[in-house]
Amino acid sequence: MTDFELNALLLSIKIGLTSTFIILIPGILIAWILAKKNFLGKTIIDALIHLPLVIPPIGIGYILLITFGNESLLGNFFFENFGIKFSFSWIGAALACSIMSFPLLVRPIRVLIEAQDTKLEAAAKTLGSSDIKIFFTITLPLAYPGILAGFVLSFARSIGEFGATIAFVGNIPGETQTLPLALWLLIETSDNNNEIIRLGIISLCLALSALLLATSIEKTFLNKLRSSK
Repeated sequence: MTDFELNALLLSIKIGLTSTFIILIPGILIAWILAKKNFLGKTIIDALIHLPLVIPPIGIGYILLITFGNESLLGNFFFENFGIKFSFSWIGAALACSIMSFPLLVRPIRVLIEAQDTKLEAAAKTLGSSDIKIFFTITLPLAYPGILAGFVLSFARSIGEFGATIAFVGNIPGETQTLPLALWLLIETSDNNNEIIRLGIISLCLALSALLLATSIEKTFLNKLRSSK
């Protein structure tokens, strides 16, 4: 593996893990709310959460650029107060990946929570357990396969993100040049098809492995939940 490929791979893993950890806790809470609560506007919120799956990613990138760019109000606020620069930095790439992969984190967690036996929570309530205690002692432990599957799936989506990333943070070697951006650069500039194919295979193997792992985890534990009822 060349230094160019290794740098892109390591940066992709770094950004993928960072972006997934950023959305982990919010994703769990949103999944629990959607699975357990009924409220006015729930359908709209559900649609907004899944919007990144259908909207052109470059549109998300442009929105992020005008919202968190160097000249924007939020961009200046974070830079002046916390020294955080989003645009044209790996942190901005992690933010873009977080938004694009958020629906894929929420979905498997929500499915596992909805599949749980409600009799367990009902029994806990009769024993005086609060909603918070039930969440941490029953709901969350039973949902951990979905959390793990969602984590892996959102990580896979992050390492494959292209449109929002390039629109928001550009294609800077060593800073924002992840596997998809490195592959795009080779397609545009390289005459060596072997380089392009090799990097494409690396990207495909990494994403496919994560996807298969997430699917396997979700399917295995969902079947266990159903068989235990």
